[in-house]
Amino acid sequence: MKGKAVLSLDAGTTSIRAIVFDSEGGLVASASQEFPQIYPKPGWVEHNPLDILNTQLTVAKAALDRAGLNAKDIAAIGITNQRETSMLWDRKTGEPLMNAIVWQDRRTAAYCEGLKERGLEEHVRATTGLLIDAYFSGTKLNWMLDNVPGARKRAERGELAFGTVDTWLIWNLTGGRVHVTDVTNASRTLLLDIRRQAWDPKLLGELDIPESVLPDVRQSSEVYGMTDPEVFFGASVPISGACGDQHGSLFGQACYEPGMVKATYGTGASLVMNTGTTPVRSDSGLFTIPAWAIGGKVEYGIEGLIFVSAASVQWLRDELRIVYDAADTEYAARRVPDSGGVYVVPAFTGLAAPYWDPYARGAIMGLTRGSNRNHVIRAALEAICYQICDVLGLMEQDSGIPVQEIRADGGAARNAVLLQMQSDLAAVPVVRPTVVESTARGAAFLAGLATGVWKDRSECAAAYAIDRRFTPDMTTERREAMLAGWKKAVSRVLDWEDH
Repeated sequence: MKGKAVLSLDAGTTSIRAIVFDSEGGLVASASQEFPQIYPKPGWVEHNPLDILNTQLTVAKAALDRAGLNAKDIAAIGITNQRETSMLWDRKTGEPLMNAIVWQDRRTAAYCEGLKERGLEEHVRATTGLLIDAYFSGTKLNWMLDNVPGARKRAERGELAFGTVDTWLIWNLTGGRVHVTDVTNASRTLLLDIRRQAWDPKLLGELDIPESVLPDVRQSSEVYGMTDPEVFFGASVPISGACGDQHGSLFGQACYEPGMVKATYGTGASLVMNTGTTPVRSDSGLFTIPAWAIGGKVEYGIEGLIFVSAASVQWLRDELRIVYDAADTEYAARRVPDSGGVYVVPAFTGLAAPYWDPYARGAIMGLTRGSNRNHVIRAALEAICYQICDVLGLMEQDSGIPVQEIRADGGAARNAVLLQMQSDLAAVPVVRPTVVESTARGAAFLAGLATGVWKDRSECAAAYAIDRRFTPDMTTERREAMLAGWKKAVSRVLDWEDH
């Protein structure tokens, strides 16, 4: 154990982890646990907020035990999380009013169409950097206030608190004393003016959201409060970093200069480019985002979002049952030279960037009598890469910056076949770091910068080390043919309900 320890709490969509980092950014110990997914209706996805909290505390204790530490040995806590999942709870009791509505949930799609019909798209784009879509948490909050009996009146009286996962965890870890969010999570609500870092009055009015229910917006690196010893294993520890998962990944991958790009292969996927201190507008289905806020300064990025990435591997395992473990996909993909003309379009909850079609549905296409499970598995991995490629060209176009390499992380980045496919199809090198848990490490860095564990970003960048570099090894003709096949496959699933 080197120097002061920082604990990162990483609350993902299907699993929750906790990781202890040392003062050199090295991974000391970790623990992870899946938690239940709830599907009440087609297109609806929920979590029990108490499952998120209890699982997070369980893995935090396990990680500390594996590191041979107790809570009093921790210098700071950083939190990173799935960004748009939304919760509403009683300020007095801390009890959730209903299950959390997960970012994948599409129940507010029709409401979003109504917002577009009211002519709000340009104001949303200019103010929040986003598009109007059910993905974001503001429309989920509106649904909760309208559909939980008495919720709207209680919210207007100041009795209720809204939050994304970061806010929920900070609230509970501080014993209900601190109701905050950081600018990156706030930016995913469809309610934040990303230039002022403040809630936008017009959007609050249009979505009928009382500001009293919302958390205070803070920087990504500052002390928000201290843990309640009764909650956090007998210790009072500063919670001093918070960020959405993709922002944490960008920071953990040391993408501190404009033009640097990272790709996270998690349940969903996200490609983010650092664009510096000036927000860059995208009109091609990408988002303008605050990358982070530190020391009173906000830096920005462009993000392309993909709803289903490694979740398609879970689908192969849990629903089709043609793999027993995610690691089996690498072995299966190597058993065939290519996908045999098979394309998997994993539009299980619609398609995100750059299509933004909530009504698209998944499909397997190009099957022949000779197609086997290995072709389907390989095609599912290729689909992850195709979606990244869809975004990459638009990112270069919007920013005016050519991409030199992609820094890859997330659980699926352990798959060497996947990353070689990505390099081949994107025609740029893909770099995998020695620590692929970049999201968690980014949150740790943000927490440690606020408490003096690291003095500046140069010390964080020094911790970045490359495990393997994947370089393109595919002819231009083959690449273009495969990408054209993907575009054709996607065209078949767009506006599925109209077919």
